[in-house]
Amino acid sequence: MAKEQFSDIQINMKEPTILFQEDGHTLYWLGITDETAFRCNAYLIVDGDEAIIVDPGSRSFFEQVKKRVAQILTPESVTGMILCHQDPDVAASMVDWLALNPKSTVFTSPRTVVLLPHYGEKNFITYDIEESPRYELPSGRALSFISAPFLHSPAAFVTYDESARALLSGDIWAALTTDWELVTQDFDMHALNMDLFHIDYMASNVAARGFVNKVAHLQIDAILPQHGSIIARKDVPAALDYLRELRCGTDIAYPELG
Repeated sequence: MAKEQFSDIQINMKEPTILFQEDGHTLYWLGITDETAFRCNAYLIVDGDEAIIVDPGSRSFFEQVKKRVAQILTPESVTGMILCHQDPDVAASMVDWLALNPKSTVFTSPRTVVLLPHYGEKNFITYDIEESPRYELPSGRALSFISAPFLHSPAAFVTYDESARALLSGDIWAALTTDWELVTQDFDMHALNMDLFHIDYMASNVAARGFVNKVAHLQIDAILPQHGSIIARKDVPAALDYLRELRCGTDIAYPELG
């Protein structure tokens, strides 16, 4: 599948959706089927004998996500989970995945690791994304982990799939809406839906602009947030500008200090 086709992807809610596929490296949207404004997008990266779920989601949606994974490979063969931060809508189902495969690796930051045992599993294999910010897959392709402090967790980070040129952004660029589509078609309208999340949850314009400085040089064919719609390449410049101009969090709470 050519990289240009992110904007043309058709979704079938009965099965996983391939977002990118090339030479044994596949990126899937797993998602959930529930009609909710707080829709969670789980993604799966399959490369050789590795299968890594990105932000697997809450325990309430575990069976749905597991069923999607089972259409691709046996759920017990999932080898890893990327947890961009510790919130339950992102990370709680890690205990269910670890029950299927206790050898599965949890890719996350040290500050997130100390909170994850509160979900009930204290013994698990971890990969420190701060110590090793680039992870090589069996094919020789790689994932890069880029810190995004205070967007909104102090230890938040995003994952860049170098082959797919896809930025798996967690809560950054997340949107809340019941009028959902897999890939956003009208970015101006989408930005209003992002406001519903970002203004309250992101820390400050300083944090937003600092993060943009870290990723603006990347070739990004798609932004894949954990909530809302995928942002295709044509809208990536507008998405970066959105964060540059965003006033949120402490900017709103303490306007007299701005």
